[in-house]
Amino acid sequence: MTFTLGVVIFALGILVSVCLHEAGHLLTAKTFGMKATQYFAGFGPTLWSFRRGETEYGVKAIPAGGFVKIVGMTPLEEVSPEDSRRAFWRFPLWQRTVVLVAGSATHFLLAAVIFYFSAITTGLLNPAAATFDTMSAPPVIGEVSACVVPGYDLNADKSNFRACRPGDPVGPARAAGLRAGDRVVSVNGKPITTYAEFVATVRSSPPGPVRIAYLRDGQRRTTTANLVATRRPPVGKPDGPLQTVSAIGVSVKSPPVVLHYSAAAAAPAAVWYVGQTVEQTFSAIKSFPSKIPKLFDAIGGQQRDPQTPISVVGASRIGGEAVQIGAPIAFLALLGGLNVFIGVFNLFPLLPLDGGHVAIIWFERARSWLAARRGKPDPGRVDYNKLLPVTYAVMLLFGGLTLLTLTADIVNPIRIG
Repeated sequence: MTFTLGVVIFALGILVSVCLHEAGHLLTAKTFGMKATQYFAGFGPTLWSFRRGETEYGVKAIPAGGFVKIVGMTPLEEVSPEDSRRAFWRFPLWQRTVVLVAGSATHFLLAAVIFYFSAITTGLLNPAAATFDTMSAPPVIGEVSACVVPGYDLNADKSNFRACRPGDPVGPARAAGLRAGDRVVSVNGKPITTYAEFVATVRSSPPGPVRIAYLRDGQRRTTTANLVATRRPPVGKPDGPLQTVSAIGVSVKSPPVVLHYSAAAAAPAAVWYVGQTVEQTFSAIKSFPSKIPKLFDAIGGQQRDPQTPISVVGASRIGGEAVQIGAPIAFLALLGGLNVFIGVFNLFPLLPLDGGHVAIIWFERARSWLAARRGKPDPGRVDYNKLLPVTYAVMLLFGGLTLLTLTADIVNPIRIG
C-alpha cells in the first residue's frame, strides 16, 4: 500500500472511533429512555440526514468527529414541557453516569478489539521491551556470540555487529560453555549484580583467562573464559572514541519485542494490553508539560524528539508510514493506543469533556445530600453559566496545544525510521 492510502485508512479509523464514541452515548441514553433528538457524524452544515423515530441521523460537512444531542443534558438548554419527563437530568444518577462514560468505554472496547486482532495476527508490541534498561538489568545472558568482531565493524543499518568472518576470535563465552539464560554471579571473585557491572568488569580485565561463576537452573557453576581484546567506543556513547577493551561475546537477556498469542489467550492479553496502555497514557500526560518546549524546538528546526506529543495529523502520518513499510503491528498498536488515550483523556473532570459532566452531576448529588442532612432546601442543579469562563479557558488551552502539535507535525513530523 502507498503512504497516502495508509494515512487515509488511519484517519478514517480515528473518525469512525470518534463516531462510535457518540454512538455509545446514544445507545445507552435510548436504552434508559432518555430522549435523543440528533446523532451526526461531523460538524457544520448538514450534507445528508434522515429521521427515524424521534432522532435525526446524518452527516455534516466537517469530518472532525461527531455529536449526539440528548435533551436536558445541561441547564443551558430549554426543555419543552412534553420532553421534561424524559430529559437527561430526570434520570437516576447511575444511569446518567453510564451515559456519560459510555463514550470512553466505547474507546476502551475498540482498543481491546484492535489489540485482540493484532495479538492473533501480527502480535503485540511488548511494553516491557520499550522501557527495558539494558545496563540496570540482571546479568542474565541473552545471546552467546560465535565470535568477537575485532574492530567496531557494524552491519549496513548500524544496528549490530557484522557477521563473523574466518579469522575472527572465537567467542570466549561460547568456548567456555556459557548459554543463554545463565545468570552471572561473579567474575574473578568480584560479585556481579547488574549487566552494567558485568560489562565494566569484563572491559577493564586484561585479555586472557577469567573465572566466571554463574547460575544455571538454580545450580551454581564455574567456568573459565579467555577474554579477547577488541576496539569499542565507551558504553552509552556509540560515537565516542574507540578504545581497546576486553570482550567475552554475550548480550543481555531482554524482553521480546513482539508477543504472540493463540485465539484463546489473545482475549485476556488484549485486556491486559489495554491496562498497560492506560498506564502509559497517564505517564505521558504527566510528562506532557516538560515536552512543550521540545515542540517549540522542533518547530524551530531542531531534531524532533520522538517522545513529544502528536496531533491526529501526526498519528495519521505515522500510520501511513507503517502501512508503507509493511509494519501492520505498528499501525494497529498506534490505532489502539490512540483510542485508549482518547478514552482516558475524555474522562478528565474538566468541561467540556464527559468527565467534567460526570464530576458536576456527582457534585450535585453530594451537595443535595449535605443540604438534606442539614435540613436545608435542595440547592438544585449547578449553574453552568458560572462555569462558562472556565470551560472557555479549557477549550482555549486545548485548542492552543492542538495547534502547537499540529504545527510541529507539519513542519517537523515524527517518522518511524
